[in-house]
Amino acid sequence: MLKKMTALLAVLMLTVSAFAQKVLVNDPAHSRIQFTVVHLGINDITGNFNTTALTINADEKNFVNSKITFSTDINSINTNIEARDTHLKSAEFFDAAAYPKMEFASTSIVKGKNKNEYTMTGNLTMHGVTKPVVLDLIYRGSTLNQMNKKQTYSYQVMGTLKRSDFEIGTKFPDAMVSDQVKIKGDFELTEK
Repeated sequence: MLKKMTALLAVLMLTVSAFAQKVLVNDPAHSRIQFTVVHLGINDITGNFNTTALTINADEKNFVNSKITFSTDINSINTNIEARDTHLKSAEFFDAAAYPKMEFASTSIVKGKNKNEYTMTGNLTMHGVTKPVVLDLIYRGSTLNQMNKKQTYSYQVMGTLKRSDFEIGTKFPDAMVSDQVKIKGDFELTEK
């Protein structure tokens, strides 16, 4: 009898837990990942990855139990200079032919000091290398989109990475292209 009660309780807990989940997916037209590097030590160069997919398996009761994943199509890189974009896709940098995706999966989310701010840790895979990274995550709110009548949520992800950690552009010294790369992702999401 005790085994049956334990099994029933476990099923009930899983059922309640499943109902507390909300799966949010980004709207591609209103989402992007931006990056900034310093060129020659004096000038910021900024670009985007225009094709990005973000999914949040949100725990509605306790957001820190949520899981966040995103992937980016390296071939969607856009710095507004076609020759530079082609160079960045080449084997000297991202090698998009061999490594067409950048992917991230969260491993933990910790509440920050300010409301709606979190620290997110996860594994980032880029250029065939997987490394743990720490990113800032900000929930920017939600609103009803009058165009599609869906509740729309906004999240922003920010952080700094080292391109050398992922073996990107190893022929180019820090004085030419900064090793540190600032990233900022802006995402609008709706429930799946």
